[in-house]
Amino acid sequence: MRALRILLIIVVVLGGLFVLADRLAVHFAEGEVADKLKTTEGLTTTPDVSIRGFPFLTQMAGGSLDDVEVGIKDYEADTGVNGQSLRIDDLRADMKGVEFSGDYSSATATTASGTATVAYDELLKTAKSEETRVAPGLTAEVVGLSDGGDGKIKVTVEATVLGVKLKEPVSVLSTVSVEGDTVRVHADSLPDFRGVTAAENEVRSVTDFQQKIEGLPGGIRLDKVQAGKNGVEITVKGSNVRLAG
Repeated sequence: MRALRILLIIVVVLGGLFVLADRLAVHFAEGEVADKLKTTEGLTTTPDVSIRGFPFLTQMAGGSLDDVEVGIKDYEADTGVNGQSLRIDDLRADMKGVEFSGDYSSATATTASGTATVAYDELLKTAKSEETRVAPGLTAEVVGLSDGGDGKIKVTVEATVLGVKLKEPVSVLSTVSVEGDTVRVHADSLPDFRGVTAAENEVRSVTDFQQKIEGLPGGIRLDKVQAGKNGVEITVKGSNVRLAG
């Protein structure tokens, strides 16, 4: 009986040591992957990396991790225009089937999916936010973007008629969509400029706009977009996504 108790104690102690070793190892690996990702993507801050699944040591021995979550608070994506960038907030990606080298110098995920947000004030930079002539004696410019509800963007336009600025801006609800690597904003209807008639294509040159988003980390790409409370919520996905190396 005493021998059995001793054996049980030994098993518990060894189990505890294994768990401790496993957690220390996963913490070290998360730091290594985060540092490599920061260097590879040229990030200004170190991303959050969380390796899921237990035990980690057996995954490491096999050279493959089941599930790795990466979080980047602020990411500067390429716009394809004269080196300009677009800030993407709270980019989180869930990587599945991550194959890695022993020194963590390279890591590639079989698949990845995630979410992020482009704030309205950031997206406004891509709109035609300067006065544009849309009809004789009528100019207009986009002065604000906000949540219009039901997945729509509210586009607020300020107009000037015969040199006199309208007392109140006008607004339209717009649909946001994605085509390839480009986010498009298209007004569902044309704004009412207090009875002043303007050609549709001229008005849409102000209300409608698009933004290319390229160079997302690891080669992930845009999948879906929808207007949200604080900005355009985007969904990303990819395959053979590179975390490092």
